[in-house]
Amino acid sequence: MAAYRIAVEALTNAACHAPGTPVSVRLAVNSRLELSIADGGAGLPDGYRAGVGLNSMRERAAGLGGLCVVSRRDPCGTIVRAEFPLFEEAL
Repeated sequence: MAAYRIAVEALTNAACHAPGTPVSVRLAVNSRLELSIADGGAGLPDGYRAGVGLNSMRERAAGLGGLCVVSRRDPCGTIVRAEFPLFEEAL
C-alpha cells in the first residue's frame, strides 16, 4: 500500500509540475521492492523545500524500514526512488 501511495503522489506531482512531459514508472522486486517514477519536466528548483506530499512519501517509506529519495534527473526532470524491505529480518 505504501508503494502505491508513493507512486500516486509522484504521478500527481508530475501531472502538476511537469504536464505534457514523458513519465516512466518502474517497479522491481529483488531482495527489496524498488519503485522509481521519473518525469521529463524542469526538475527541482535550487533551494526547493519539501512540502507535505514529499514528506509524506519519505515518512511512508521510513515507517516500513525503507527509504524514499527525490532528486533531479539528468538532463532534466525529477525522479522519485523508493525502496522497501520485502521480509522481516530474522531475529
